Amino acid sequence: MSAAITVVGLGSGNPDRLTLGILKTMQRASRVYVRTLSHPVMAALEELQVKLESFDHVYETHDTFPEVYESIASQLINLAKAGEAGSEVVYAVPGHPMVAEATVRLLRERCPKEQVALTVLGGESFLDEAFVRLGFDPIEGFQLLDAAELNSHMVQPQLHTLIGQVYDMFTASEVKLALMEIYPDDYPVIVGHALGVEGEECIQQVPLYDLDRIDGYGNLSLVYVPRSDDAGLRQRSFARLHEIVGILRSPEGCPWDREQTHESIRKNLIEETYEVLETIDEDDPEHMQEELGDLLLQIMLHAQMEEELGTFTVYDVIQSLNDKLIFRHPHVFGDRSANDAESALQNWEQMKQEEKRRKGQNPQEASALAGIPRDLPALMKAYKLQKKAAKVGFDWEDIHGVFLKIEEELAELRAAVAEGEAAEAQALELGDLLFAVCNAARFIGADPEEALSRTNRKFIQRFHYIEEQLAARNRSVKDSTLEEMEALWQEAKSKAGEDGDIPGEHL
Repeated sequence: MSAAITVVGLGSGNPDRLTLGILKTMQRASRVYVRTLSHPVMAALEELQVKLESFDHVYETHDTFPEVYESIASQLINLAKAGEAGSEVVYAVPGHPMVAEATVRLLRERCPKEQVALTVLGGESFLDEAFVRLGFDPIEGFQLLDAAELNSHMVQPQLHTLIGQVYDMFTASEVKLALMEIYPDDYPVIVGHALGVEGEECIQQVPLYDLDRIDGYGNLSLVYVPRSDDAGLRQRSFARLHEIVGILRSPEGCPWDREQTHESIRKNLIEETYEVLETIDEDDPEHMQEELGDLLLQIMLHAQMEEELGTFTVYDVIQSLNDKLIFRHPHVFGDRSANDAESALQNWEQMKQEEKRRKGQNPQEASALAGIPRDLPALMKAYKLQKKAAKVGFDWEDIHGVFLKIEEELAELRAAVAEGEAAEAQALELGDLLFAVCNAARFIGADPEEALSRTNRKFIQRFHYIEEQLAARNRSVKDSTLEEMEALWQEAKSKAGEDGDIPGEHL
């Protein structure tokens, strides 16, 4: 390769920290380019008669930083290729070339493909000054994060955290919002400007809520959050939940939790699911938050039991779910398209079939009714069975045929009761009728479970109305006649709105 680029680091800002080797490299080069002239060592380089050309003008011709960095990398490669044989282009960047320098990353990716030799020479990083000026040892646990890409899930309070490239107050505001997802609003954080640069360094401790209310942000600014072992700061993390459940199941944990098995808490999983559904019906977000937590606890406990056996962990569960979601949404994560919910569902079903084939299963050999959980509530299971059968053509042409079937099953139930058949035979006829009614729900696009739930709620509201009206008269349902209760029932119906609810009733 005749074309060559040498990248050098200008250090954190103190000219005295500029290495002799890097200085000699720039002095002997015929062409030296800097990403920006906005750096404290520029005055010293000018005194040493190092001729520089900057890419500052590129920032003015593009709207985003990624576009700027792409342009700079392309120009450097073109300059190197256009140079004389044996010549090199020297490119100088602030700090250390391998720390938070996007243009260098792009050069490392593209130079081999472009047949351009790339050499990277180090330099003092802003991290070196941060460790000294802020007074912490990274061996205790340390993370460096980019302000432009910061998310709260990246932050680990048990690690020293440096957030770089906090260019302005707007970026500081974004950092503040991300940190407030984890830390209290008044949590002390440290802002550092131009660390190690004589006459320019400024280190301030401020409460988190003031992070975007102070001046001085620029190219040499960072935010430092000292590490903390306060478990309370990890209360919003999934890792902390996993840790707590592990403690509860440990020998030093809770005796009741230790004794539980999959079988002993099986019913709890069902109960917590129904309690979540109740909060949805009640449109109560605060209660829903609590009940979703209770449901999540059941999942965590079952996963913890398997982790103790060494079969899988809850993180394996999460990985499997993530893999499944990505695989079954090729219109989001792949090259397929879906313009509406129906086509998205088709993609989902096709990928489900592909999953089975990859597991060695032949979807063509499976029953058309396969895939329905054995222990689903009967009404819900009937609905799913009918939908599966309908997909392969086993269905009525229209709802008229369903109505005839309902009438047929109702007549058979009446006959079984009139003839005094055994209780089991009558129950079977009742099941046939319910199954037929479930088909009617499918034809009108209603979920029978939800439809019956709404009717249950309506019944509860109206019956409570009867109880309240009787209580107002110092009476109860036990000492009232059917005629009195029926009259109040009709009164409740007349007061109900279009949805069947009694105004002012929220049960």
